Amino acid sequence: MTFETSVAAALYTSLKPEAGPAVAINAERAGGAGQSFSDALAEAARALGGTLRRGETMANAAVSGTGDMQSLVEAMTAAEMAVETAVVMRDRVVEAYQEILRMPV
Repeated sequence: MTFETSVAAALYTSLKPEAGPAVAINAERAGGAGQSFSDALAEAARALGGTLRRGETMANAAVSGTGDMQSLVEAMTAAEMAVETAVVMRDRVVEAYQEILRMPV
């Protein structure tokens, strides 16, 4: 499971516990059915940081000659996808905020 799908699944299951037993089981795996949205975002940010740190560690190992190329490529691809996901999420939040600002009062 990629970073995006695991974070999206965790967020969805934590916010929709009334959808049925299969979702409740996934919510327990994702950190509990009572997880707040801010906690889910904090968890996603920690996962993003971990992915970026792993990519950096693998890059340092490759430069020093102790790492293998396959692990480096996998770590850098995961880091790239994580950053792209974070940028898309940021863009959508900004779009939603701008849409709220445009609403007539």
